[in-house]
Amino acid sequence: MINFQYLSIILGALSFWVAAIYYVLNLREISRNRRITLTTTVLEPFMTKEGYGDLLDLLVMEWVDFEDFKKKYDHKANPENARMRLAMWNRFETIGALCKEGLLDVNTLYSGIGGVLQVLWFKFKPIIEMYRETEYDKEAYSNFEYLADRVYEYTKSKKSTGELVLQAIEKPEIAH
Repeated sequence: MINFQYLSIILGALSFWVAAIYYVLNLREISRNRRITLTTTVLEPFMTKEGYGDLLDLLVMEWVDFEDFKKKYDHKANPENARMRLAMWNRFETIGALCKEGLLDVNTLYSGIGGVLQVLWFKFKPIIEMYRETEYDKEAYSNFEYLADRVYEYTKSKKSTGELVLQAIEKPEIAH
């Protein structure tokens, strides 16, 4: 004969495990939704007319050396350009920090801004390094650098989609 006490214990344990599994699945879904929201929020400024305009403005900047750069684009010589450039650098710095913490993944970033991000890093890397030696902290924009390195490694693994980006990076004369 079935003992109702055992049956209630088994049903109670089964209910507990079903609830625990549901809770874990629910937490995973919440985490996924938060990542999607964060990624969308981070990439959204790049997907606007103004965002593309700022990226293009940075891409067409030209200079010969650090002194020439400072004469044309430093905050004292060209405050408007400096505001736009520093806002973009700081945005990439923040995205790099989020990526380093595991809150954003390289695949999604590559899909959204990977190519432009890499070209901008390699274009401005010598300038940022000179600023690190003269005016900035030695670790300034290290998360931007980290992000560019991760995306660069990802790009190398994506031969068909990354070839043009890699060509632009490996031929610095077209970056300036």
